[in-house]
Amino acid sequence: MYWANFLHIYQPPDQTSDIIDKVARESYRKIINGLIQNPQAKMTLNINAVLTEMLMKHGHADIVKNIRKLLEKGQIELTASAKFHPLLPKLPKEEIVRQIKINEETNRQYYGDAYNPQGFFPPEMGYSPEVGDIIANLGYKWIILDELASAEETLDPTKIYQSANGLHFFFRERGPSFKILSAQIETLPSLIREFGDRLSKNEYLLTAMDGETFGHHRLGLEQLLLEIYKSPELPTVCMSDLFDLFPERIRTKAKASTWALMPKDIAKKIPFARWDNPGNPIHQKQWVLTNFALKLVKKESEDKHKILDKALYSDQYWWASARPWWSLEMIERGAFALLAAIKSFDHASKKDKQKAWDLYIEIITTGFAWQRTGEVARISREEDEEIKERMEEGSAFISNQEYEQMIASLKKQMLAAAADQDYNRAEQFKKRIFELTADMENKPHSHAVEIMVNQ
Repeated sequence: MYWANFLHIYQPPDQTSDIIDKVARESYRKIINGLIQNPQAKMTLNINAVLTEMLMKHGHADIVKNIRKLLEKGQIELTASAKFHPLLPKLPKEEIVRQIKINEETNRQYYGDAYNPQGFFPPEMGYSPEVGDIIANLGYKWIILDELASAEETLDPTKIYQSANGLHFFFRERGPSFKILSAQIETLPSLIREFGDRLSKNEYLLTAMDGETFGHHRLGLEQLLLEIYKSPELPTVCMSDLFDLFPERIRTKAKASTWALMPKDIAKKIPFARWDNPGNPIHQKQWVLTNFALKLVKKESEDKHKILDKALYSDQYWWASARPWWSLEMIERGAFALLAAIKSFDHASKKDKQKAWDLYIEIITTGFAWQRTGEVARISREEDEEIKERMEEGSAFISNQEYEQMIASLKKQMLAAAADQDYNRAEQFKKRIFELTADMENKPHSHAVEIMVNQ
């Protein structure tokens, strides 16, 4: 079996420098350095160009340079995407093409001629057939989507799927991806046990996760990647390598979807529920403001359009979902960015700017009302119950010896963090050690932990 692992790394354009530093230290640098130390390991990576720029700006040029080095060696492949991480199915065609082109321009500036992506990652894996047509017309060979986007009842890991317009679909396997990102699988032995006889078959395993999962969201989980990089038992490949390894094609279609899609969303025909839920008044006001800005920008100069580009990032809608993730700060920051863009427009009238201000206030006050009345807690509680049920159904066996190995590794990292006077990080390691110890003592045959999301 070949493992084609896809990682997506990104930070919103208004992310603070201390968070950039923290994630770079805890996750990005460890992943990239691990690949350099294991030249036989391969991986497919998406880095939105906004993050490339932020890494350079905030003193992490070594990460960018090492990504370029790995790219030139053929050890990783980079995908194309949209620079400021918007939810593409919600944008007009011209804005989708614009975001893709400025992403290409920026990343090629830093990664050179080796940056020639065959594949495409739509932010949030947000897909619609219209987006697929645009990607195909721009000349990309493949796109990565969630398996719930597939029109097939089951997926065949020995074949590659292709649409009528020539675009190939790579569908990530939700189960393995979920078990890894939620830390139900944290060691190489548990990963090997999980796939059993698949390891000896001529097929591929395709997983996709946020890169920040490894070391930042999940303390110590980067050690799993390092173990796999070194292991001959699970050969790793870039996703584009699969075309030569598995020549048979299946003609199919893909449905509107995201990588946070749930079966209940499909049943309700709201594939983008965490970003655009008809029953969520905050979402609806956010999109009225967003579409208003997109209408007004058509009359503006390139410089003004650049201001709006940064304000279209998807996080603001995600954090307004309360399913179960909620941040009034992120909601406000996104709405304010849209408001600021409109206020900067030369051709926006006083009435236009007042309308934008009124929408901004409505978004914020509705958010406060949701918190005050307990609506956030109610929605979040319902979603938490579904997640816990899913984790209990899919829990993976971990032996006591593996628990002990993980705990020993975390203790070393805790002591190293304390030696660096990073006491907050050391405390996080201590908490994680406590959780694993409790799991080992109370649930020796399962490992259920709190999920970290694709965000």
